[in-house]
Amino acid sequence: MKRILFLLVVLILISSCDKKDDGDYEDYLVARPLKVSIEEFKNGVDVVSPLPINESGKIYAYKDYIFINDKYKGVHVIDNRVPSSPQKIAFIKIAGNVDISIKDDYLYADSLMDLIVLDVSDINNISIVSRMENVLRDNVIWPAQADFFESGEIDYATEVLVGWELVTERRLKSEYEGRFVDFAFAEATNDASVGQGGSLARFKIVNDYLYAVDSHNINIFDISDMENPKDLEDVYAGFDIETIFNRGEQLFLGSMRGMYIYDISTPASPTLISEFQHGTACDPVVVDGDYAFVTLRGGNACGATESGLFIIDISDITAPQLEISYSMDEPYGLGVKDEKLFVCDGASGLKIFDKTDVNSLKPLNHFKDIIAFDVIPLEENLLMVGDDILYQYAYLENDIRLISTLRLN
Repeated sequence: MKRILFLLVVLILISSCDKKDDGDYEDYLVARPLKVSIEEFKNGVDVVSPLPINESGKIYAYKDYIFINDKYKGVHVIDNRVPSSPQKIAFIKIAGNVDISIKDDYLYADSLMDLIVLDVSDINNISIVSRMENVLRDNVIWPAQADFFESGEIDYATEVLVGWELVTERRLKSEYEGRFVDFAFAEATNDASVGQGGSLARFKIVNDYLYAVDSHNINIFDISDMENPKDLEDVYAGFDIETIFNRGEQLFLGSMRGMYIYDISTPASPTLISEFQHGTACDPVVVDGDYAFVTLRGGNACGATESGLFIIDISDITAPQLEISYSMDEPYGLGVKDEKLFVCDGASGLKIFDKTDVNSLKPLNHFKDIIAFDVIPLEENLLMVGDDILYQYAYLENDIRLISTLRLN
C-alpha cells in the first residue's frame, strides 16, 4: 500500500512539473532558410518520379494535365485524363519556383531571378529548352508571419537562398520575448529575403507575350519564338503587386493596396487605365462581365484586420467603383463559371454562390470541413487545391458534386 501511495505522489509531482513547464512554453512558428549551392541552383532543373508534396502552392491546368507548385521546390505533374482517378506521374525540380504558365507545349517557370523554358510536348520526356538568367525579381518572400527566424550562415559567394521552411515548435515564452534581436539581425544580413507576395498567379500568357509581375513591375517577354523569349523593357506598376488576370486587351493586377487596370492593345508597352484603392490586404482578382471580384485577406503580413469579398463595377473601365462587399473569414483564390462564383475561404472551406444579382449573392453550397486555397473553373469540372489535397467537382445546375480527391503528400 505504501508503495502505491509513493507512486501516486511521484506521478502527481511529475504532472505538476509538466504543468509548470507548460506554463513556460508555447507553440511558435519558426522560419528556417532553404538554401542550395550555386552550382546546384544553376543545374538543378530535373524531372524525377512523383514525390510527396511539401507545401502546396498554385495550381495550373493544361490539356489533360494538372500542375501543382510545391513552394520553392518545383512542380508536381498529374495525369487527369480520368478526373475521377487522377494520377501523379512526375515531379519537375526547379529551385525557387512559385509560378508557371504554358502555351503550345512550352512551359515557362520562374527559378528565383531566372526564367526557365521546358518542352512538355511529351509529358513522359520533359526536356529543358533554355534558361534566361537574371530577368526576374527574386521571388523569395520574407515570412513575416513567423515568430522566430533562424537565418543560419549563408555564404552568398557559394550559396543561394531559395525559400523558407515554416515549422511549429514549442519554445520558451522568455525566448519569444527576446526574439526581436534575432529578427533584426536576420533582416539586416539577408536582403534576398525581403519582399511581399501573394497567393495566386503572377504569370500570364496573352498571345505572343508572357507577363510576369513582381512586387513593383510588369516583366514583359516576347515569346513569338517560344524557345528563345526576348526580355523587353519592364513597366513600373506600383507597390505590393501580387496577382495578374487577363481579359481581352486588359490586365488586372491585384495588389495589397488595390486593383490596377492596364491596357495591352500595344502588348509590349502596357499603359495604366485606372485603379481602385482599398485598405491594405492580400488581394487576388478575377473579372466577369461588368464586375471584378476581389478577395481581401486580413491578418498576418497582409495588413488589414478584416477579410471580405469586394465586387467592383468596371462598366466604366476608366472609373471602377465599389458595388458591394461581403464578409469572409480568410479568403484566398476565387473563380467564376457562368453564373457561379467560387471563393476559397481558407480554413472556412469552399463557398459557392449564384452571382446573377451581385447585390444579393445567393449561397448555393458551403464545403466546410476542408481547407481551400486555389481554384480553377474548367469547362467540364472544377479544380481546387487546399491542405495538400487536390479536389475535383462536377458542375450541377445549382451546385457542384465532388468526383475525386487526390492526397498530394
